[in-house]
Amino acid sequence: MPVTTYRELEAWRRAMTLVERCYKETKQFPADERFGLMAQLQRAAVSVPSNVAEGSCRATTRAFVNHVGIALGSLAEVETCIEISLRLGYITSENAKSLFACASEVGRLLNGLARSLKAKLPRPTTDH
Repeated sequence: MPVTTYRELEAWRRAMTLVERCYKETKQFPADERFGLMAQLQRAAVSVPSNVAEGSCRATTRAFVNHVGIALGSLAEVETCIEISLRLGYITSENAKSLFACASEVGRLLNGLARSLKAKLPRPTTDH
């Protein structure tokens, strides 16, 4: 059965879970990080499912692939913010490990989605 909306994409669903988990974790950050690392991590996390949703509504598969690529970039930003949070002592190593595992799963799903979309693109012709 074909996917009819981005809400049916497992990559989008798991990315939404990552957003929830990042928001819950950042509630424990120091108040002076409200406009710093906390906001950066939240924005990057929100960007992942947002780009999947936006890309899925674009007119072309190529545009969708591009947005999945942007989502992957935002995911790398999320992972970097998690690492910084861990190094600064804002999150425990156990919570960081759990967030990294969730992010890794989202990454695998996004890469699979990108491969699937790229397979639908027309192959370049080589006329000699």
